[in-house]
Amino acid sequence: MTDDVTLVLLDPAAPDRLERIAAFLPEGWQIRTAASRDAADQEAALAGAQFAITGDVPVTAAMMAVPGLRAVHKWGVGYDGIDLDAARAAGVRVLRTTGSNAVAVAETTLGLILAVNRNIMRGHCGIQGGQWLKGALGPSSMKLSGRTVGIVGMGYIGKALVRLLQGFGCTVIYTKRSPLSEAEEAELGAQFVPLEELLTRADVVTLNCELNASTRNLIGAAQLAMMKPDAILVNAARGGVLDEAALAEAIHANRLRGAGIDVFAVEPIQPDNPLIGLDRVVLTPHVAAISADSFALSLERMIGNLLAIHEGRDPRDIDILV
Repeated sequence: MTDDVTLVLLDPAAPDRLERIAAFLPEGWQIRTAASRDAADQEAALAGAQFAITGDVPVTAAMMAVPGLRAVHKWGVGYDGIDLDAARAAGVRVLRTTGSNAVAVAETTLGLILAVNRNIMRGHCGIQGGQWLKGALGPSSMKLSGRTVGIVGMGYIGKALVRLLQGFGCTVIYTKRSPLSEAEEAELGAQFVPLEELLTRADVVTLNCELNASTRNLIGAAQLAMMKPDAILVNAARGGVLDEAALAEAIHANRLRGAGIDVFAVEPIQPDNPLIGLDRVVLTPHVAAISADSFALSLERMIGNLLAIHEGRDPRDIDILV
């Protein structure tokens, strides 16, 4: 039975986006979106709905308690913004598309590394502003080939990044709660080290871990001080992993050569964010996981999971059982 089912896209969306998504829905299902990110609009959108999909919008305890809600699906992999305890209490299933965006995030991470290392954005902005900065940018332009890259987190994304780095002849070190097996390390050519050693050795430090209790505020002033002055930092994980003010201060004080940041503690980024305006920092609007060529596959996977729950079957992706 697939009739009388309402799916809510919690991230406010234009009508044309809703039409694209509606094409993937089973017969009889309907989709709507929230009017804004405001809490009242979010709860109003959920009224009478059985399922919801969220990209970046937090799902609060009050939203989980809306009568009739059966499941919330993350469009992506990080469910740090979803109140899991409230979901369990309300009997709401929470799912995510684990591994679905790994290659896209890995490619973006590599792109940010190259953009910062090669001063690509600084050169672009200079030309746009009528300046020819060839001489000025030369002293801080560095190659990636042969360098040591430290990856914080070695899940699907970290492994995808290692494979991309293999063509650059990089030495790859990584840290995570549980090291990979010796066989996996040998296959990838990556070596486990403690975080402190990674920070002191790496020419490039890239954050590709989940945001959870063990990684929140993982990289602050003390950790940044361990890095080489000519090293760069890339964060394509979550804003809460990194102390943005401490990073801005390190850049200002020339204790780091540069940074590439795709995620922020508050999104959309606020005008007073200390990273805005720093010419050695490349900022992107949380686009690492987005890929137009994976749109259909991601939707088919999410809708398939929700349809399974509606029909009383086990979904392909099971994270939180209640």
